Formats: sequence, structure tokens, C-alpha cells
Amino acid sequence: MDKKESVYSFKMRDFFFLLIYVITMFAFFSCSGQSETDFNDDNKYKSLRQRMVETQIIRRNITDKNVLEAMRTVPRHLFVARRYRSEAYNDHPLPIACGQTISQPYIVAIMTELIQIDSLSKVLEIGTGSGYQAAVLGEISDSVYSIEIIPELADRAEELLDSLRYKSVHIRAGDGYKGWPEAAPFDAIMVTAAAPEIPQPLIEQLKIGGRMVIPVGEGYQDLILITKNETGVVRKSIIPVRFVPMTGEILE
Repeated sequence: MDKKESVYSFKMRDFFFLLIYVITMFAFFSCSGQSETDFNDDNKYKSLRQRMVETQIIRRNITDKNVLEAMRTVPRHLFVARRYRSEAYNDHPLPIACGQTISQPYIVAIMTELIQIDSLSKVLEIGTGSGYQAAVLGEISDSVYSIEIIPELADRAEELLDSLRYKSVHIRAGDGYKGWPEAAPFDAIMVTAAAPEIPQPLIEQLKIGGRMVIPVGEGYQDLILITKNETGVVRKSIIPVRFVPMTGEILE
């Protein structure tokens, strides 16, 4: 082989290895389900979550480290429609399907902090909605039981939470007024829809020493913290809020 043939062979070999490298990298990204754009998006949303926690949550005196870490972790943008993803970490609620909403990040944080849960807690949530609040609770607690009265929302939330591997979050389509008796008692209960009164079945399913947070009233409501003791419950009004109304048996 002369010199020209040798150089040509070397270049062909380099081209062959380069081609193999490109094919391998393409296969890697295809199998992982993430492109370079997706990785960049992940970094962008992670930065937005951090800023959300710093400017909206910590500045409003939320101090529970578990709550702050959960808010930094859960990909809120995946729980809203694509057209709202650019607004997912802004300081306001957003619409979701069926005329419902995903709560303002601060409201999610304060309600989660109020019920004082940890890695041993079993939590009942009434009003799954998008599933975002359930995911935040799932980051902190041992298990979450979440009930959604609109079957379409329950199915969507369950599918998304499963895809994000929140295996400790259990979703049920049904009327939250009666709670989840077979899983009771609960260390904490969170109601994310406004009730004209506090449902008695939920009080009964709360452990002694447990805490429940619920918006009570019509139109604008008061966020009420319930603490259960041996003799009954203690109510404390926290802040004015506005939630979509609870429907179902509570209105009968």
C-alpha cells in the first residue's frame, strides 16, 4: 500500500468511528426519552423552582425544611397544560381541566407546613386536582391517600404521578366528604376545596393529635387549622383564601 492509500484508509477509519459515536449517542438519547433540549429545559425549570422557593415561599416565612425541599423538587410545570408551563412557577394559581385550578405555590407551601408531617405520616387529601399538592405531600410523608370527585382529573393525576414514580400516593375517584375510612386514621388531612362547614367524617378519621387544614366559607374563605385532642377539636383561622367549592354530598 502506498502513502496515499494509507492516508485514505486512516481517514475512512476515523469517519467510521465518528459515525458509530453519533449513532450511539442518538440511541442513548432516544432510549432515555430526553433530548439535549429536554436537559436544558430541566435546568431551566430547576432554576425557576429555586427562585420560586426563595422569593415566594421563604420570604413569606415558610421555614419547614421538608416543605422547602419538596417545593424545590416537584416539577410543577408538568402538572399544568403546556400553554401555561412558562407561568408554572409564578406567584398565582393557574387553570387546569374541568374548571379547576392548581393553587398558588405559597398556598401549597403554607397548607403543607401547617399540617406538620414527616416521613412517618399518613396523609389524606381531599381534592386531588392536578396532583401537584399530592406530589408535594408524597415527597415528605410515608403515604398519601387522595380523593378527587371528577373522574377525569383523578385519572390524569394518577397517570402523571405514576409516571413520576410517586408510588406512595394513592388516588381514588369519589366524593371526599366521607374520606377514606378503610385507610383511617390519618396523621393529617388536607382539604383543597372550600366547604361551607367542616365534614364530620373527616374529623372522625383524624388521629388524636392530628391536624387538618381546610378552607371554610363561600366566595372568599378562611383557611382553618383543626387540631384534634381527647375532648374534641381546636379551630384556628390562619389567612383569607379563595378555593373552588367542594361538591357532592356536602351540598345536600
